[in-house]
Amino acid sequence: MPFCQKLPGRYIQTNFVWFISFFILSIFPALVFSRDTPQPPTQVQAFDTPSDAGKSITVQWGKSSDDGEGLNNVVLYEVLRSTSPEGEYTKVGDSPRGTTEYVDNSAKDKIPYYYKIRALSKTSFSDSPPGAAVVSSPQWFKKERLNALIVVLVLSLGIIYFIQKASKGKEMFVRKIAAIEAVDEAVGRATEMGKKVYFIPGIYDMDSMQTVAAVTILGHVAKRVAEYEAKLEVPNCYALVMVACRETVKQAYLNAGRPDSYSDDMIYYITQDQFGYTAAVSGLFVREKPAAIFLQGHFFAESLVLAETGNSVGAIQIAGTAQPTQLPFFVAACDYTLIGEELFAASAYLSKNPKLLGSLKGQDLGKLLMMIAIILGSILESLGILHLAKWFTYQ
Repeated sequence: MPFCQKLPGRYIQTNFVWFISFFILSIFPALVFSRDTPQPPTQVQAFDTPSDAGKSITVQWGKSSDDGEGLNNVVLYEVLRSTSPEGEYTKVGDSPRGTTEYVDNSAKDKIPYYYKIRALSKTSFSDSPPGAAVVSSPQWFKKERLNALIVVLVLSLGIIYFIQKASKGKEMFVRKIAAIEAVDEAVGRATEMGKKVYFIPGIYDMDSMQTVAAVTILGHVAKRVAEYEAKLEVPNCYALVMVACRETVKQAYLNAGRPDSYSDDMIYYITQDQFGYTAAVSGLFVREKPAAIFLQGHFFAESLVLAETGNSVGAIQIAGTAQPTQLPFFVAACDYTLIGEELFAASAYLSKNPKLLGSLKGQDLGKLLMMIAIILGSILESLGILHLAKWFTYQ
């Protein structure tokens, strides 16, 4: 008799249930957790990056359904590229999980590219179908900067208008600058006292606009010195600045009708070392005790040393710089100070050159328009009208 026939029916039924349960529990993890390959990304599309200089393609895709928590979750996306849909795809970059866009800046213009996105898990990967072909090309205009173009055009037209107006001999109002008006006072005082006038054109070379503005102011000061028959000295720390100053002063003496009073020895070179130059000029101030000192141009840490030394010898001092960090020292130690843009405005103020005057008035127009825009924008923002703010966003 078989063994199974000797076993009670209830015993066989119970063991059969346990066997089926054990079998299901054994294969269930395999059924649930055996898939370690992540689902591929979807909807891959590529397009030429807008408003750029070319050589750039933007790739976008839909996230993998396994881009989240789980045993087979996506940890990284790889961007693959090929020149044919069935060709060999090479990696051009990667993007962390959760992202759906990548900008390929290694593309070449006028070459069609196909892109795939590979989703990587810790143990496997899957590729998306390739997207349509795309070609990169440069664009002539960046739409996001339309507001900047409008501002440039308005400023340019304003400057051109005022230049033409000044060239026709129209009177251009420029407010008086106290520091420039005081030049006659300073030079007159030096003449009465029989002492020298010192002009320091900063410590930068001619590639600085502040130095160029200082040389222009020097021309006006030199003309007054020549007319009053005072003595002028211009110590320099750059050879090119020295040459420019010599030509400017020489022309100023010629315009004043006193070319014989000019000498190259009035403008000389000391050293290019910052504090060596500062020490030498400070020594000249202490020994010569000039009646007037002009500190115009690009200055750094030496500004306070020079200004304090000039103040200690009792000289009338007229300073000017566009360096914000040095302005407090000049304001505290000097009698008059050209603050920031006044240094550049002084060039137009003194020379009366139509191009300089027109540029100055055009810039003032631009500042006025910006002030109006700021006030109007503040009012609109306060009233909750926010959509106009995008016109002032610059990218």
